[in-house]
Amino acid sequence: MKILDEIKEALMKGDANQVREQAAKAVAEGLDPVTIINDGFITAMSIIGTKFKNNEVYVPEVLVAARAMHAGMDAVKPFLAGDALQEKGTVLIGTVKGDLHDIGKNLVIIMLQGGGFKVVDLGIDVSAEKFVEAVKENKPDVVAISALLTSTIINMKGVIEGLADYRDQVKIIVGGAPVTQDFADKIGADAYAPDAASAVEKVRELVGAA
Repeated sequence: MKILDEIKEALMKGDANQVREQAAKAVAEGLDPVTIINDGFITAMSIIGTKFKNNEVYVPEVLVAARAMHAGMDAVKPFLAGDALQEKGTVLIGTVKGDLHDIGKNLVIIMLQGGGFKVVDLGIDVSAEKFVEAVKENKPDVVAISALLTSTIINMKGVIEGLADYRDQVKIIVGGAPVTQDFADKIGADAYAPDAASAVEKVRELVGAA
């Protein structure tokens, strides 16, 4: 559909005003808001994610695309009927205790939101206890643990051990520059993602939403 193609094109260019206007126009023309979100915003963000993974676009392009996506969401959300938009799952994410880095984590959040997931961001320097409390409170499908320092990745193990009683309810994915598949296996994570785009693919697999 032409208007969906225009929305996707504007979103991938990062043109927030155009995305907002085209999304509002699509709603006015009677297009289902859920279709606009799924076939417009999410499809475009998926393409951005693939390009990012292949080094065809970089962090600034991802950020402006995300801003454009949020502008479009603001235009269509008032027209969503109740719980018409079925989120694919809830992901709880945070950077481990002692680690103050959040750029990679924030990129993962953008990609997950672009993929239709609800994200609960615990921020940086998050203790194992805080992860456990947040799991009790939010009942997520997936817990995503991030670290950028070699000295802090061992704290991922503490988070996973702290969540031992909840492993039948949540899946755990880990990532960050010093993290490897081998390390993820050793500490008992369910999945490892080397980058933001891969994280979305892995989370989809974990919740069966692929």
